[in-house]
Amino acid sequence: MVLIDTDMSDSLVIALSKGRILKETLPLLKSAGIEPLEDLESSRKLIFPTTQQNVQLIVIRATDVPVYVQYGGADIGVTGKDVLMEHGAEGLFELLDLHIARCRLMTAGVKGVAPKSGRIRVATKFVNLAKQFYSSKGVQADIIKLYGAMELAPLLSLADEIVDIVDTGNTLKANGLEPREMIAQVSSRLIVNRSSMKMKHQMISPIVEQIEQAVQKSITA
Repeated sequence: MVLIDTDMSDSLVIALSKGRILKETLPLLKSAGIEPLEDLESSRKLIFPTTQQNVQLIVIRATDVPVYVQYGGADIGVTGKDVLMEHGAEGLFELLDLHIARCRLMTAGVKGVAPKSGRIRVATKFVNLAKQFYSSKGVQADIIKLYGAMELAPLLSLADEIVDIVDTGNTLKANGLEPREMIAQVSSRLIVNRSSMKMKHQMISPIVEQIEQAVQKSITA
């Protein structure tokens, strides 16, 4: 059994998103002197020690990162702007645009099929963003929440359109779909718990500054 020190007043917990964001975040953390002591992807652990004794990492779903940060389970987090827009910013600060894991939040439909007029059905995991987008256009949309395989919905007549993240567009193309309207440009953001920013400011500020310097170098490189 591994015992975790429950006194977190002099330590930091950083919540990282699984997948592409994780791979692109690790070099930025390294610039701040924070490196995991073991392979994050192969280990079955949930909490990881780092080269800084007072800093621990957790690797979770991107959608869970704002929740952990908001409620103090983590002090700092990295997640996509799409997730933050869907979740809201209560209880946290968005400190930096990390300029990594860039993509677009878009609507999409069956290629060559004209957008349906009148009331439509839209499949997405971004329920709040989809409602806001279609409402702003004066379109009545019934939102169907799905957690994955969004591209199937129009093909099986479950929905007329989808709202999803688009990177290269290859997945849409492979399934006979095409992007239509862009809702937002998306990149990963560094967020911090509001209370942690006050109580642990001296610990957090140097990390944020070093990461910001690394981001600026990558932009100008």
